[in-house]
Amino acid sequence: MPRRKKGDAMKLVSMHIQKQALEEIDELVRQGVFPSRSEAIRYAIRKLLAKEFKRPISDDYPDEIFLLGR
Repeated sequence: MPRRKKGDAMKLVSMHIQKQALEEIDELVRQGVFPSRSEAIRYAIRKLLAKEFKRPISDDYPDEIFLLGR
């Protein structure tokens, strides 16, 4: 799991997500790909921001995780 730097504050965000998407995230958690729903969603957000801002993503999860079970 990626480590946060000291002083990196987390903010609580409430959101609606489709049932199917949540079930798939839960399956990744059950498979041990992510330790929690929150970490899976944070990873997806980091990937999106890295892509949009054209910067490398640096964390402990391989790019192939989204292909598991497909």
